[in-house]
Amino acid sequence: MQKEKQIIEYQVFNSIEELPTEEQKLVAAAQKATESAYAPYSKFHVGAALLMEDGQIFSGNNQENSAYPSGLCAERTVLFSTSANHPDLKIKTIMITAIKAGESAFQAVTPCGACRQVMSEYQDKQQQPYAVILENGNGTFIKINNVRDLLPFTFSGDQL
Repeated sequence: MQKEKQIIEYQVFNSIEELPTEEQKLVAAAQKATESAYAPYSKFHVGAALLMEDGQIFSGNNQENSAYPSGLCAERTVLFSTSANHPDLKIKTIMITAIKAGESAFQAVTPCGACRQVMSEYQDKQQQPYAVILENGNGTFIKINNVRDLLPFTFSGDQL
């Protein structure tokens, strides 16, 4: 019989106050980013923020288009923008949150498969893991310490 492996390890934080101060600021940046999301079709505003190794925080949000495949998720928006403008900075943590238009409570959200693949590639690029914080609804948060826990069987450039 083969040995089973636990794939996902994570922590649950029951309130924002349980997170370290720099991660609380990251949560606030991601939540603020939802305010300027362009989501006229889904009405689902997603914000993402990156905490970099030097303490800087960069944010992004989803950008929809009537030709749906032309839009872009918040995670990829912030990752691509930050990499284009700060290619040598390493990511420490990414935070992802969402809110429906007209509602006041942030809700649970996880990255789509395409975003998980991009997040994994940026982890490979910097040759060290970074954490993922997800809004979990009701003011709670999930923290995963390694992108590979979200996408354990990745496709990489080594396979090309």
